[in-house]
Amino acid sequence: METHTRRPNRMLRLLVATLGGLSLALGITGAAHAEPTPAELEAQIDKKWNEVEPIIEQHNQLKGELKANLAKQAQLKSKIDPLQAQVDTALLRVSAFSVLQYKTGRVSSFNALMTTGSPDTFAEQLVLLNMIAKDEAEGIKDVLDSKKVLDEQKKPLDDLIATQKAAEAEMAAKETTINAEIKALNEMRTKAYGSSGATGELRPVACPVEYSGGDAAKAAQVACQQIGKKYVWAAEGPNTFDCSGLTLYAWKQAGHTLRHYTKWQYADTKRVSRADLKAGDLVFFYSDMHHMGMYVGGGWMVHAPTTGDVVRMKKIDTYPIAGYGRVA
Repeated sequence: METHTRRPNRMLRLLVATLGGLSLALGITGAAHAEPTPAELEAQIDKKWNEVEPIIEQHNQLKGELKANLAKQAQLKSKIDPLQAQVDTALLRVSAFSVLQYKTGRVSSFNALMTTGSPDTFAEQLVLLNMIAKDEAEGIKDVLDSKKVLDEQKKPLDDLIATQKAAEAEMAAKETTINAEIKALNEMRTKAYGSSGATGELRPVACPVEYSGGDAAKAAQVACQQIGKKYVWAAEGPNTFDCSGLTLYAWKQAGHTLRHYTKWQYADTKRVSRADLKAGDLVFFYSDMHHMGMYVGGGWMVHAPTTGDVVRMKKIDTYPIAGYGRVA
Protein backbone atom coordinates (compact mmCIF):
# COMPACT_ATOMS: atom_id res chain seq x y z
CA MET A 1 0.00 0.00 0.00
CA GLU A 2 2.86 2.37 0.83
CA THR A 3 4.44 1.80 -2.59
CA HIS A 4 1.16 2.55 -4.38
CA THR A 5 0.72 5.71 -2.30
CA ARG A 6 4.17 7.04 -3.17
CA ARG A 7 3.79 6.60 -6.92
CA PRO A 8 0.84 9.01 -7.26
CA ASN A 9 2.73 11.50 -5.07
CA ARG A 10 5.74 11.32 -7.38
CA MET A 11 3.46 11.80 -10.40
CA LEU A 12 1.79 14.77 -8.73
CA ARG A 13 5.17 16.36 -7.94
CA LEU A 14 6.27 15.83 -11.53
CA LEU A 15 3.05 17.38 -12.83
CA VAL A 16 3.43 20.40 -10.52
CA ALA A 17 7.05 20.86 -11.59
CA THR A 18 6.05 20.63 -15.24
CA LEU A 19 3.26 23.17 -14.82
CA GLY A 20 5.60 25.42 -12.85
CA GLY A 21 8.12 25.31 -15.67
CA LEU A 22 5.38 26.06 -18.17
CA SER A 23 4.16 29.01 -16.08
CA LEU A 24 7.70 30.33 -15.88
CA ALA A 25 8.10 29.98 -19.63
CA LEU A 26 4.81 31.79 -20.22
CA GLY A 27 5.85 34.50 -17.76
CA ILE A 28 9.11 35.06 -19.63
CA THR A 29 7.30 35.10 -22.96
CA GLY A 30 4.76 37.60 -21.60
CA ALA A 31 7.51 39.83 -20.23
CA ALA A 32 9.04 40.02 -23.69
CA HIS A 33 6.07 42.12 -24.83
CA ALA A 34 7.17 45.38 -23.22
CA GLU A 35 4.87 48.36 -22.98
CA PRO A 36 5.40 50.90 -25.79
CA THR A 37 7.72 53.79 -25.01
CA PRO A 38 6.56 57.43 -25.15
CA ALA A 39 8.46 57.81 -28.44
CA GLU A 40 6.67 54.80 -29.94
CA LEU A 41 3.32 56.12 -28.76
CA GLU A 42 4.10 59.55 -30.23
CA ALA A 43 4.88 57.86 -33.55
CA GLN A 44 1.49 56.16 -33.42
CA ILE A 45 -0.18 59.50 -32.57
CA ASP A 46 1.63 61.12 -35.50
CA LYS A 47 0.27 58.41 -37.78
CA LYS A 48 -3.25 58.87 -36.45
CA TRP A 49 -2.97 62.65 -36.67
CA ASN A 50 -1.92 62.40 -40.31
CA GLU A 51 -5.13 60.43 -40.87
CA VAL A 52 -7.42 62.85 -39.05
CA GLU A 53 -5.90 66.18 -40.16
CA PRO A 54 -7.02 65.91 -43.83
CA ILE A 55 -10.47 64.82 -42.62
CA ILE A 56 -10.65 67.86 -40.32
CA GLU A 57 -9.75 70.21 -43.18
CA GLN A 58 -12.20 68.53 -45.58
CA HIS A 59 -14.82 68.56 -42.83
CA ASN A 60 -14.33 72.30 -42.29
CA GLN A 61 -14.61 72.94 -46.03
CA LEU A 62 -17.72 70.77 -46.34
CA LYS A 63 -19.39 72.44 -43.36
CA GLY A 64 -18.78 75.83 -44.97
CA GLU A 65 -20.22 74.70 -48.31
CA LEU A 66 -23.18 73.03 -46.60
CA LYS A 67 -23.93 76.18 -44.63
CA ALA A 68 -23.91 78.25 -47.85
CA ASN A 69 -26.17 75.76 -49.64
CA LEU A 70 -28.61 75.65 -46.73
CA ALA A 71 -28.85 79.45 -46.95
CA LYS A 72 -29.62 79.18 -50.70
CA GLN A 73 -32.20 76.50 -49.98
CA ALA A 74 -33.89 78.70 -47.37
CA GLN A 75 -33.91 81.63 -49.79
CA LEU A 76 -35.58 79.57 -52.52
CA LYS A 77 -38.07 78.16 -50.03
CA SER A 78 -39.02 81.69 -48.96
CA LYS A 79 -39.95 82.38 -52.60
CA ILE A 80 -41.71 79.05 -53.19
CA ASP A 81 -43.86 79.09 -50.02
CA PRO A 82 -46.01 82.11 -51.03
CA LEU A 83 -46.55 80.59 -54.48
CA GLN A 84 -47.56 77.30 -52.89
CA ALA A 85 -49.99 79.20 -50.68
CA GLN A 86 -51.52 80.81 -53.79
CA VAL A 87 -51.85 77.41 -55.45
CA ASP A 88 -53.47 75.94 -52.36
CA THR A 89 -55.92 78.84 -52.12
CA ALA A 90 -56.77 78.65 -55.83
CA LEU A 91 -57.31 74.91 -55.61
CA LEU A 92 -59.64 75.37 -52.68
CA ARG A 93 -61.66 77.92 -54.67
CA VAL A 94 -61.74 75.70 -57.76
CA SER A 95 -62.80 72.80 -55.59
CA ALA A 96 -65.64 74.86 -54.17
CA PHE A 97 -66.65 76.00 -57.66
CA SER A 98 -66.51 72.42 -58.91
CA VAL A 99 -68.89 71.31 -56.20
CA LEU A 100 -71.19 74.22 -56.99
CA GLN A 101 -71.06 73.52 -60.72
CA TYR A 102 -71.80 69.87 -60.09
CA LYS A 103 -74.83 70.88 -58.13
CA THR A 104 -75.97 73.24 -60.88
CA GLY A 105 -74.41 71.47 -63.87
CA ARG A 106 -75.74 69.17 -66.51
CA VAL A 107 -76.38 66.37 -64.11
CA SER A 108 -78.70 68.61 -62.10
CA SER A 109 -79.70 71.04 -64.83
CA PHE A 110 -83.32 70.08 -64.67
CA ASN A 111 -83.39 70.34 -60.88
CA ALA A 112 -81.58 73.68 -61.04
CA LEU A 113 -84.05 74.89 -63.67
CA MET A 114 -86.96 73.79 -61.51
CA THR A 115 -85.53 75.52 -58.40
CA THR A 116 -84.55 78.78 -60.12
CA GLY A 117 -87.96 79.14 -61.68
CA SER A 118 -86.41 80.85 -64.70
CA PRO A 119 -84.35 79.55 -67.64
CA ASP A 120 -82.65 82.93 -67.89
CA THR A 121 -81.45 82.83 -64.27
CA PHE A 122 -80.10 79.30 -64.70
CA ALA A 123 -78.18 80.31 -67.85
CA GLU A 124 -76.66 83.29 -66.06
CA GLN A 125 -75.48 81.05 -63.22
CA LEU A 126 -73.74 78.66 -65.60
CA VAL A 127 -72.01 81.48 -67.49
CA LEU A 128 -70.80 83.06 -64.24
CA LEU A 129 -69.41 79.79 -62.91
CA ASN A 130 -67.63 79.04 -66.17
CA MET A 131 -66.04 82.49 -66.18
CA ILE A 132 -64.84 82.15 -62.58
CA ALA A 133 -63.48 78.65 -63.20
CA LYS A 134 -61.66 79.86 -66.30
CA ASP A 135 -60.10 82.80 -64.41
CA GLU A 136 -58.97 80.52 -61.59
CA ALA A 137 -57.46 78.08 -64.08
CA GLU A 138 -55.51 80.88 -65.75
CA GLY A 139 -54.35 82.20 -62.37
CA ILE A 140 -53.22 78.78 -61.24
CA LYS A 141 -51.30 78.31 -64.48
CA ASP A 142 -49.27 81.48 -63.92
CA VAL A 143 -48.50 80.55 -60.33
CA LEU A 144 -47.63 76.97 -61.22
CA ASP A 145 -45.31 78.14 -63.98
CA SER A 146 -43.47 80.41 -61.53
CA LYS A 147 -43.33 77.68 -58.90
CA LYS A 148 -42.05 75.15 -61.42
CA VAL A 149 -39.07 77.37 -62.28
CA LEU A 150 -38.13 77.67 -58.60
CA ASP A 151 -38.73 73.97 -57.93
CA GLU A 152 -36.38 73.11 -60.79
CA GLN A 153 -33.70 75.28 -59.18
CA LYS A 154 -34.30 73.82 -55.73
CA LYS A 155 -34.40 70.12 -56.65
CA PRO A 156 -30.68 69.68 -57.49
CA LEU A 157 -29.81 71.84 -54.48
CA ASP A 158 -31.91 69.59 -52.22
CA ASP A 159 -30.14 66.53 -53.65
CA LEU A 160 -26.70 68.13 -53.14
CA ILE A 161 -27.53 69.08 -49.56
CA ALA A 162 -28.68 65.54 -48.79
CA THR A 163 -25.40 64.18 -50.18
CA GLN A 164 -23.36 66.75 -48.26
CA LYS A 165 -25.17 66.00 -45.01
CA ALA A 166 -24.42 62.30 -45.39
CA ALA A 167 -20.76 63.02 -46.18
CA GLU A 168 -20.53 65.48 -43.27
CA ALA A 169 -21.93 62.89 -40.87
CA GLU A 170 -19.46 60.27 -42.14
CA MET A 171 -16.52 62.67 -41.75
CA ALA A 172 -17.67 63.67 -38.27
CA ALA A 173 -17.83 59.99 -37.26
CA LYS A 174 -14.32 59.31 -38.62
CA GLU A 175 -12.98 62.42 -36.92
CA THR A 176 -14.55 61.42 -33.60
CA THR A 177 -13.21 57.85 -33.84
CA ILE A 178 -9.63 58.88 -34.64
CA ASN A 179 -9.63 61.62 -32.00
CA ALA A 180 -10.76 59.03 -29.45
CA GLU A 181 -7.85 56.79 -30.51
CA ILE A 182 -5.44 59.73 -30.17
CA LYS A 183 -6.86 60.46 -26.71
CA ALA A 184 -6.33 56.84 -25.66
CA LEU A 185 -2.77 56.89 -27.00
CA ASN A 186 -2.12 60.13 -25.12
CA GLU A 187 -3.33 58.56 -21.90
CA MET A 188 -0.96 55.63 -22.47
CA ARG A 189 1.82 58.12 -23.25
CA THR A 190 1.26 60.05 -20.01
CA LYS A 191 1.22 56.78 -18.09
CA ALA A 192 4.42 55.65 -19.83
CA TYR A 193 6.18 58.87 -18.85
CA GLY A 194 5.04 58.65 -15.25
CA SER A 195 7.35 60.58 -12.98
CA SER A 196 10.27 59.92 -15.32
CA GLY A 197 8.98 62.67 -17.62
CA ALA A 198 9.66 65.27 -14.97
CA THR A 199 12.99 66.91 -14.22
CA GLY A 200 12.19 68.73 -11.04
CA GLU A 201 11.20 72.36 -10.83
CA LEU A 202 11.81 73.19 -14.51
CA ARG A 203 9.78 70.27 -15.87
CA PRO A 204 7.28 69.23 -13.19
CA VAL A 205 5.34 67.00 -15.60
CA ALA A 206 5.86 65.24 -18.92
CA CYS A 207 6.43 67.78 -21.69
CA PRO A 208 4.45 68.18 -23.82
CA VAL A 209 1.63 67.17 -21.50
CA GLU A 210 -0.60 66.47 -24.50
CA TYR A 211 0.51 65.32 -27.93
CA SER A 212 -1.79 65.67 -30.93
CA GLY A 213 0.54 65.11 -33.88
CA GLY A 214 1.32 67.39 -36.80
CA ASP A 215 3.42 70.56 -36.95
CA ALA A 216 1.95 71.94 -33.71
CA ALA A 217 3.05 68.85 -31.78
CA LYS A 218 6.53 69.10 -33.28
CA ALA A 219 6.81 72.77 -32.29
CA ALA A 220 5.70 71.88 -28.74
CA GLN A 221 8.30 69.10 -28.58
CA VAL A 222 11.04 71.47 -29.72
CA ALA A 223 10.01 74.02 -27.08
CA CYS A 224 10.15 71.29 -24.42
CA GLN A 225 13.65 70.33 -25.54
CA GLN A 226 14.87 73.86 -24.75
CA ILE A 227 14.00 73.60 -21.04
CA GLY A 228 16.97 74.61 -18.92
CA LYS A 229 18.54 76.95 -21.48
CA LYS A 230 19.24 80.54 -20.41
CA TYR A 231 17.09 83.56 -21.06
CA VAL A 232 18.91 86.23 -23.07
CA TRP A 233 17.08 89.29 -24.36
CA ALA A 234 16.59 89.31 -28.17
CA ALA A 235 18.01 85.76 -28.50
CA GLU A 236 16.23 83.24 -30.72
CA GLY A 237 18.32 80.10 -30.17
CA PRO A 238 19.66 77.62 -30.41
CA ASN A 239 21.33 78.03 -26.99
CA THR A 240 19.64 81.09 -25.48
CA PHE A 241 16.18 82.62 -25.87
CA ASP A 242 13.85 85.40 -24.97
CA CYS A 243 10.10 84.71 -24.84
CA SER A 244 9.17 85.37 -28.48
CA GLY A 245 12.56 84.01 -29.62
CA LEU A 246 11.66 80.64 -28.07
CA THR A 247 8.32 80.37 -29.86
CA LEU A 248 9.88 81.61 -33.11
CA TYR A 249 12.62 78.95 -32.85
CA ALA A 250 10.24 76.10 -31.98
CA TRP A 251 7.87 76.86 -34.85
CA LYS A 252 10.76 77.37 -37.26
CA GLN A 253 11.84 73.78 -36.62
CA ALA A 254 8.30 72.74 -37.54
CA GLY A 255 8.54 74.60 -40.85
CA HIS A 256 6.73 77.86 -40.03
CA THR A 257 8.05 81.41 -39.87
CA LEU A 258 7.15 83.81 -37.07
CA ARG A 259 8.41 87.34 -36.49
CA HIS A 260 10.50 88.11 -33.42
CA TYR A 261 8.11 90.26 -31.41
CA THR A 262 5.15 89.28 -29.21
CA LYS A 263 2.62 91.62 -30.85
CA TRP A 264 3.72 90.57 -34.34
CA GLN A 265 3.21 86.92 -33.42
CA TYR A 266 -0.23 87.79 -32.04
CA ALA A 267 -1.08 89.56 -35.31
CA ASP A 268 0.24 86.66 -37.41
CA THR A 269 -1.76 83.95 -35.65
CA LYS A 270 -5.41 82.91 -35.62
CA ARG A 271 -7.52 83.64 -32.54
CA VAL A 272 -8.68 80.60 -30.58
CA SER A 273 -10.54 80.19 -27.31
CA ARG A 274 -9.12 78.68 -24.17
CA ALA A 275 -11.43 75.69 -24.58
CA ASP A 276 -9.90 75.02 -28.01
CA LEU A 277 -6.25 75.30 -26.97
CA LYS A 278 -3.92 72.55 -28.10
CA ALA A 279 -0.19 71.93 -27.72
CA GLY A 280 1.74 74.34 -29.95
CA ASP A 281 -0.65 77.27 -29.54
CA LEU A 282 0.74 80.57 -28.29
CA VAL A 283 -0.41 82.27 -25.09
CA PHE A 284 0.02 86.05 -24.66
CA PHE A 285 0.12 87.83 -21.31
CA TYR A 286 -0.59 91.31 -19.91
CA SER A 287 -2.55 94.06 -21.65
CA ASP A 288 0.51 95.20 -23.62
CA MET A 289 1.44 91.58 -24.48
CA HIS A 290 5.01 91.98 -23.34
CA HIS A 291 5.29 88.27 -22.49
CA MET A 292 4.25 85.01 -24.14
CA GLY A 293 4.76 81.25 -24.00
CA MET A 294 3.90 78.06 -25.88
CA TYR A 295 1.02 75.95 -24.66
CA VAL A 296 1.93 72.27 -24.15
CA GLY A 297 -1.35 70.92 -22.74
CA GLY A 298 -2.95 70.39 -19.36
CA GLY A 299 -2.87 74.11 -18.53
CA TRP A 300 0.93 74.18 -18.86
CA MET A 301 3.22 76.20 -21.11
CA VAL A 302 6.94 76.40 -21.87
CA HIS A 303 8.36 79.91 -21.73
CA ALA A 304 11.55 81.91 -21.37
CA PRO A 305 10.71 84.00 -18.27
CA THR A 306 13.23 86.79 -17.73
CA THR A 307 16.89 87.72 -17.40
CA GLY A 308 18.70 85.48 -14.92
CA ASP A 309 16.20 82.66 -15.40
CA VAL A 310 16.00 79.69 -17.79
CA VAL A 311 13.41 78.15 -20.10
CA ARG A 312 10.91 76.26 -17.95
CA MET A 313 7.35 74.97 -17.67
CA LYS A 314 4.73 77.09 -15.94
CA LYS A 315 0.97 77.09 -15.52
CA ILE A 316 -0.58 79.59 -17.93
CA ASP A 317 -2.73 81.07 -15.16
CA THR A 318 0.41 82.36 -13.44
CA TYR A 319 0.13 85.60 -15.44
CA PRO A 320 -2.85 87.65 -16.68
CA ILE A 321 -3.79 86.22 -20.07
CA ALA A 322 -4.37 88.63 -22.98
CA GLY A 323 -5.18 86.11 -25.70
CA TYR A 324 -4.34 82.94 -27.56
CA GLY A 325 -2.93 82.38 -31.05
CA ARG A 326 -2.71 79.44 -33.41
CA VAL A 327 -0.11 79.23 -36.16
CA ALA A 328 -1.86 78.56 -39.47
